[in-house]
Amino acid sequence: MFKTTIRIDGMMCSMCEAHVNDAIRKRLDVKKVRSSRKKGETIVISEKEFDKDMIEFALEDSGYKVLDVKSEPFQKRGLFHR
Repeated sequence: MFKTTIRIDGMMCSMCEAHVNDAIRKRLDVKKVRSSRKKGETIVISEKEFDKDMIEFALEDSGYKVLDVKSEPFQKRGLFHR
């Protein structure tokens, strides 16, 4: 599993967050996606690691600009995780 943090320019409201989330879900195979206009970022949890080109492809028709993409291994914290 991977956690991809995407810095995005142009999100101004909750509908913008929803549009970004929908665009990513539509074109990429993700487990979870969450956007924050206040932070200017979207967090994606997925089985596959995504690079900047893949993210830009997913958002190309949305009107939002991808500023930066960082991926890192992700482990879900369970009840017994220390």
